[in-house]
Amino acid sequence: MKFFQECTTLDEVKATYKKLAMQHHPDMGGDTATMQEVNKEYAFASARVLKGANLSEEETEHQIRFSEEYRKTIEQIIHLPEITIELVGFWIWVTGNTYPVRKELKTAGLFFASKKQAWYYRSEDYKVTKGGKKTLDEIRDKYGSEVIHSDKRKVISLA
Repeated sequence: MKFFQECTTLDEVKATYKKLAMQHHPDMGGDTATMQEVNKEYAFASARVLKGANLSEEETEHQIRFSEEYRKTIEQIIHLPEITIELVGFWIWVTGNTYPVRKELKTAGLFFASKKQAWYYRSEDYKVTKGGKKTLDEIRDKYGSEVIHSDKRKVISLA
C-alpha cells in the first residue's frame, strides 16, 4: 500500500482520499492510472480499518458500500465549475452556481431542495419521508460541515 499506510481510522482514510483525489483526479489535472490506483487502495484501506474496529462482517460490508457510494457521487461532480461540495452529516450538499450544471447533478443522483436552494445526495439508508423545515445553516450547526471542494471563480470587472 502506497497512499494510505499511515491511516489508522476511517476518518484519516477519508481525509487522505479527499486530498489525493484533488491531486490525482483526471478532471483536476491528474492522470487516470494514478487515480485508479488510489481508488483501489482506498477500498482496501477502508476495509482494513473497519475490520480492525471489531465490526461484524455485515457492518463492515455496509460501511465499505456506503463509502464507495459517496466516493463515486463526489467523483462525478467534483470537476463542475462554480460549485461548492459539502459533507453535512451523512448528506452531500452542493451550492453555488448550480443552474448551468443541473443536468450533471441530476445524472449523478442528486436532488434539488427548492426551499434550501441547494442540491443534495444521501444514501437510501438516510432517506426521510418528509422534508425538514430546517435551513441549511441550521443543519450545518446540528451535524457539522466539511467543505470537500469549492470552485469560486473570481470575476474581473472591466468597467
